[in-house]
Amino acid sequence: MKTVVSIHLGESARDFEFSTTLLGAKLRLRRIGVNGDLERAARLLERFSEEADQVSLGGLSPAGALVRRDKRVAEFVARAAAAQAATGTTLARVHEEWAVRQMQRERPGTFVNARVLFLSGMEDYALARLLSQQTKNLFFADPILRLGLPKLLGSLSSLRTFARAAALRTPLPPQATRERELAASGLLANAVADAHVLVLHRDLIAKLPWDLRGKVVLTSAISDEMLAQLRAAGAYAAIDRAPRLLDRPIECDLLEGALLAATNRIPTDMGMDDYLQLYEELRPASALLHPFGVPRQRNRFAFVIHPLSREFLKESKPLALAARLLPKRAMRAVEKVAAHAPPFLYSKVTGIRSPTGAEAEGWLISVASTPREMLSRSPEFTYRQMVEASRMAERLGAQIMGLGAFTKVVGDAGVTVARRASLPVTTGNSYSASGALWAAHDAARRMGLLEIDAQGKVAGKAMVVGATGSIGAVCARLLAMAFDELHLVAPDPAKLLLLRDAILEETPSAKVHLSSSADENLREMDLIVTATSAAGKRVVDILKVKAGAIITDVSRPLDLSAEDVALRPDILVLESGEIQLPGEPKMRSIGLPPGVAYACLAETIVLALEGRFEPFTLGREIEWARVKEIYKLGLKHGMALAAISGVNGLFSDEAIAEVRARALAVRAESRAEAEALAAKRSARLRLAV
Repeated sequence: MKTVVSIHLGESARDFEFSTTLLGAKLRLRRIGVNGDLERAARLLERFSEEADQVSLGGLSPAGALVRRDKRVAEFVARAAAAQAATGTTLARVHEEWAVRQMQRERPGTFVNARVLFLSGMEDYALARLLSQQTKNLFFADPILRLGLPKLLGSLSSLRTFARAAALRTPLPPQATRERELAASGLLANAVADAHVLVLHRDLIAKLPWDLRGKVVLTSAISDEMLAQLRAAGAYAAIDRAPRLLDRPIECDLLEGALLAATNRIPTDMGMDDYLQLYEELRPASALLHPFGVPRQRNRFAFVIHPLSREFLKESKPLALAARLLPKRAMRAVEKVAAHAPPFLYSKVTGIRSPTGAEAEGWLISVASTPREMLSRSPEFTYRQMVEASRMAERLGAQIMGLGAFTKVVGDAGVTVARRASLPVTTGNSYSASGALWAAHDAARRMGLLEIDAQGKVAGKAMVVGATGSIGAVCARLLAMAFDELHLVAPDPAKLLLLRDAILEETPSAKVHLSSSADENLREMDLIVTATSAAGKRVVDILKVKAGAIITDVSRPLDLSAEDVALRPDILVLESGEIQLPGEPKMRSIGLPPGVAYACLAETIVLALEGRFEPFTLGREIEWARVKEIYKLGLKHGMALAAISGVNGLFSDEAIAEVRARALAVRAESRAEAEALAAKRSARLRLAV
């Protein structure tokens, strides 16, 4: 039986000795911790180089080349190399990259833009370089743990600078000596709370004072006991940085020593191909461990909002005092100045959980530009604000960003922003189109003036104004399936004919009528969708619309103003459908009931829950397939229609009942007038006879 001894710079409390078989060789493996005593480690190295078949050096990761800037450490490593000690260098490099790639494959997006906290970046420099390919949000606690300085490092370059300055003073890793400082450090506790991924040494796991809910932990040689501790702390998953090849977890230096002893090799004989061959032969278990037993994702999003009017600016704390003291005419100047303010964090969003078990959290980032300011300036002004917001989202750790309200209207509807931003961008317009018609169908049901069968088919007539536009065409295809008759209105006859052909291919039973003007059949319509780009132009004469009709205005800017809507209290004019988010969502108010979001925000959240970090909806052309897909994904993740909105806010059941009552009264009055007119005509005919 061959003996392999690991001289470990960590705690002696974790020492062990056991026998096993590897590659047909019987081995006795022993670990000896020196509690950071470099001189004792040197003496043990000299002794066991003679007594053992193979010796290894643990606790000073050879991948952490920055640690070896210290002369004493460098001398010790040189002596270990002369003694042919295994260090785990190549094995750790191969396995760490394999483990990270495995996580990326099984849980795409885990490291994308994640905030990663290294307790010792100097030791884990190689892993930090690997993860820097996925995220710029790398943070290192070396100043706290090595020098007691209240500072985190935020880049690889700052870590290298720190290593040059600190290595002579702190030659050894901190894991054996810094538990009290670790627990007491408020800065470190906050950094842990903000991190999505933690890289730490296994000696610390039993002493962790933090809440690890939803976090991924990278550490070495994870035992069942450690996994239970991570589970108790709420960790989402753990990644074992040491290959799981034997009956119990051991770290890379001792495992490499065991492989060398079993194959009668020395470290200098082993190349990368040799380790690859061993991996092929030994087939190590998965490096991914899920403390909850079931993998749960917690993906991250950001969404950009802005004040809808000058009045909204008054709700901002910095401007509230100015709004009270300044005359109304001065607020226009405040509005102009506020437009130049940098983006700021409005709210964190938590508690979103899909029935699938996937979770999402995110941030609402606000710019201070009102719609008036955005539309009065060149698109480049808004582009710059959105790109700055995307940088903020990236720093927070978002994996996808959505554009809200007018931020997706200005210019080319998100295309330029997506090209300049460093993370995927979506406008949410696919779900907005779906949500608007979802709301229209629900409004028709709640109004109770149209017959709707068990399959959802409506006995009525629908019209789409602006039918050949991207949103209009999507609405037309959906309405063709839901209404008895469909009228399409647009100024381009050729596009109308092509749209009709596409609809009839999908819904052969549809009755489709074409027109270049909305006025001709307006009085007969039960549902009217306006989806034009005719900003400031009246496309529908609301005075000609049938009492009790539903108008869904999906144009941005809106085709119908609040003044137009006020002319017809007997008509239900909708602006959008709002979505109830799954789980127990918590966020600062955005003018909707708790847990309810605008459909464009809901699209961003659905994509985060699904792990689809891609520019799902961009530009003014909306794909029919995308609208159907996001609707189905929304249902999969527990999204539901929560409310319908008009130009004056949410419609309550009482408000809809009032519109219905007014519509019935107008219809009754119209019938009475028609009957009276018919009676007069009949009387004239009798007199004429």
